[in-house]
Amino acid sequence: MRPASEAARAVPFLRCGHRPTGAVSDEGTVVMPVGIITGASKGLGRALAEALAARGWDLVLDARGAGALEEAAEAVRRHGVRVVALPGDVTDGRHRAELVAAAWRLGGVDLLVSNASALGAEPLVRLAELPLEGLRRALEVNVVAALGLVQEALPLLSAAPAGTVIVVSSDAAAEAYETWGGYGASKAALDRLAAVLGAEEPGLRVWAVDPGDMATDLYAAAVPDDDAPRPAPAEVVPAFLRLLDERPASGRYAAPSVLEAR
Repeated sequence: MRPASEAARAVPFLRCGHRPTGAVSDEGTVVMPVGIITGASKGLGRALAEALAARGWDLVLDARGAGALEEAAEAVRRHGVRVVALPGDVTDGRHRAELVAAAWRLGGVDLLVSNASALGAEPLVRLAELPLEGLRRALEVNVVAALGLVQEALPLLSAAPAGTVIVVSSDAAAEAYETWGGYGASKAALDRLAAVLGAEEPGLRVWAVDPGDMATDLYAAAVPDDDAPRPAPAEVVPAFLRLLDERPASGRYAAPSVLEAR
């Protein structure tokens, strides 16, 4: 892993929290770090939410399915943190504004995780057969909405002691896999947005993280005939926590490599 900058190392941390333990709000309550996670009702989003809550993070969680999202939120609340669950579609600008407003009410935005993803076709198909509406949906969810949420949250991220943006990438963004063309193109575009954002906003940490293969509903929908064993999302989460703990430079990281660097 690349070393963190001198400025990043100067930021005080408590178990990857972005606020000192003594920070208090105007009402006298302790202010904990606050994160927004999209696509948080299951899979990687839910696993990351539970891991951050175990470290004391207050969270705003998003997903399209209200029932599954509330179930996930209840599990996260068992860690004793504040959790706001807001079902909705990240392609809706009003919904994105609601997510950021909810985080502001909790104390700000220290971390934004764009995890919500659309495949473009389920199961995946070759480019010759890819519905263009499916490709547009993948680009809207995976790229346009992710940037829109960053734009909405940027003032609060910039004001945070150690504002961080994580976009969940894919190895399909860097490798040419048959049938993964539309999804991979959207993730490649997301990687480029993250790289430029990191250059334009040097006060933030901006990481595109490729989690590698995982056993998720998204992968099962993409390739339903592939039943090879894969790690559970919870096994990948330690890579995200290590990035938050060590604060390397903005850039693209592969979760397996982050874990191997221990």
